[in-house]
Amino acid sequence: MKKLTAMYLICFLALALSGCGKSSDLNKEDKKSDYAQAADVLKTVADSYTQEERFAMYGGDQEHAVMDEPGKFDISKQEEMEEALGLPTELASDIEDAASMVHMMNGNLFTGAAYRLKSSTDTDHLAQAVKGVLREKQWICGQPDTMTVIDVDGVYVITAYGEAQIMETFKKKAMSVFKDAKIVIEAPIV
Repeated sequence: MKKLTAMYLICFLALALSGCGKSSDLNKEDKKSDYAQAADVLKTVADSYTQEERFAMYGGDQEHAVMDEPGKFDISKQEEMEEALGLPTELASDIEDAASMVHMMNGNLFTGAAYRLKSSTDTDHLAQAVKGVLREKQWICGQPDTMTVIDVDGVYVITAYGEAQIMETFKKKAMSVFKDAKIVIEAPIV
C-alpha cells in the first residue's frame, strides 16, 4: 500500500510540475511588455531622475499637453509627430501608441518619445528613418547635439534628441531602469 501511495504521489508531482512548466511558457509568450502604454515607459525614466537631474517638462501633443510629466501623444497627428518628435509620417502606421517628454525651455535641449510598435515593425529601419528626419530638419533656436534610439523590450522603442549632457543622463537612466534595453542607434546630429 505504501509503494502504491508513493507511486501515485510521484506521478501526481510529475504531472503537476510539467503543467507548471507549460503554464510558465505560455505566460512568457503572452507577455509582450511590462508597460500598458507608451507614457508609462517615459514616466519610468522620468521617475528615476533625482531632484537635481529633473528638468521642467511637458508631455503629449499640443492639444492634450500635460505639465511636469510625460504624456500621451495622439498618433493621428502624424505631421505634428514628425515635426516635434522626428517620426517620419510614413512610419506612423507602424506604431500603436505614442508618448512624449519635452524640455519646457526648448525642445532642442531635450525631446523624447516612446512608441509601442506593431509586431511587424523593423526597429532598425525606424531608427535610421528618425535619424534621417533629424539630420535634415531645419532647426530654430539652436541645433541638438545628439540623438539615440533605444529598444526597451522588443515592444516599445524610445527616440530622443537634445543637448549632449542631458542626453547622456537620459540614456543612463533609461538603460538602468529597463533590464532588457538595447541602444539601436546613437549618432550626432550634424
